Amino acid sequence: MEILDDLQFRGLINQVTDAEGLTDLLKKESVKLYCGFDPTADSLHIGHLVGVLALKRFQMAGHQPIALVGGATGLIGDPSGKKAERTLNTKEVVEGFSQSIKNQLSQFLDFEKEGNPAQIANNYDWIGQLDLITFLRDIGKSFGLNYMLAKDSVASRLDAGISFTEFSYMILQSYDFLKLYETQNCKLQIGGSDQWGNITAGLELIRKTVADEESKAFGLTIPLVTKSDGTKFGKTEGGTIWLDKEKTSPYEFYQFWINTDDRDVIKYLKYFTFFTKEEIERLEEETQTAPEKRLAQKALAEEVTKLVHGEDSFNQAVKISESLFSGNVGALSAEEIKQGFKDVPSYQVEGEEEVGLVDLLVNSKISPSKRQAREDITNGAIYINGERSQELDRVLTKEDRIEGQFTIIRRGKKKYFLIKY
Repeated sequence: MEILDDLQFRGLINQVTDAEGLTDLLKKESVKLYCGFDPTADSLHIGHLVGVLALKRFQMAGHQPIALVGGATGLIGDPSGKKAERTLNTKEVVEGFSQSIKNQLSQFLDFEKEGNPAQIANNYDWIGQLDLITFLRDIGKSFGLNYMLAKDSVASRLDAGISFTEFSYMILQSYDFLKLYETQNCKLQIGGSDQWGNITAGLELIRKTVADEESKAFGLTIPLVTKSDGTKFGKTEGGTIWLDKEKTSPYEFYQFWINTDDRDVIKYLKYFTFFTKEEIERLEEETQTAPEKRLAQKALAEEVTKLVHGEDSFNQAVKISESLFSGNVGALSAEEIKQGFKDVPSYQVEGEEEVGLVDLLVNSKISPSKRQAREDITNGAIYINGERSQELDRVLTKEDRIEGQFTIIRRGKKKYFLIKY
């Protein structure tokens, strides 16, 4: 399947300039293309993953992707899709974010691939060298004020207000495209649908600047990911789903995908996996005939978790999930407990070698009183590290601590509590 046909099947083409011309170009030669990622945090999140994987799809089809880190534009702030001005980060902070994002991008693209190795670029390398006069005379003169005001990214902010700083973002992104076109022969820019105005502005700058009318550049946007229930994609009660495992653990990452709504799962399989058309259609049929098996969700969670965090982390996430479901939590390691019990109530035991179970239940507020604690124990409602405990005089010792750090207490069927030492 040709790359544009594959993107079309996956619903990954939102808008494209001159689709026929781009199709012909992609068939004739290996094309350099780029997608930009502004360093607004020290990690990408799963919303960025669609663009990263789109670059990977082009590389797999024989084209050469350039992942552009916005070391300069990250200092300015993109107004696209924002209702108010961003808070500007310092140069040192943006440099740190840029390096982190560069490292993350490197895990998805093949920089050693023979014939079409991926590249990493940072727009601070050229924008950082611009002086004000050059910027105004050689670049700014190509942009009419009315043209810029008509772009959605600017027009949507006129009532709320937009600074000259963010107003100029479009010009800087356009300059990126021109620079990569001139120095790398990069003929295609891809980005989210909110980047259409910036991308077409770049095409206009190339048209006005480059003398060779035979050469032509193209733009393609991919849809912003949405959820059918109207809630924001990539957000949970715990916050954003990041690609950095220190910010979102592999278990939390896996759980996000395994809990995908039936209405969204096929779309996400198309966006975030490299399953073939036939494989996706089979999973779609199984979702319709046997939704209770959640085979599509399991396939999605496995594929994306392995892609981002590796097979070992995927296996660990599955182990934690199965242990929580079965109640066999005693088999978990301390590291797995940190991931799986991150959001459960916890209690820190201070300076006690041993502690009576009844006192512990009351002190940690697992049971509201000693009378209730005794009732819970005798009724078989209390489990220590997955094992039922019905001894009223039980004393918890070092033997009850997992790797000397944790004891897991369950009250009833699902109420977990974490005791820390």
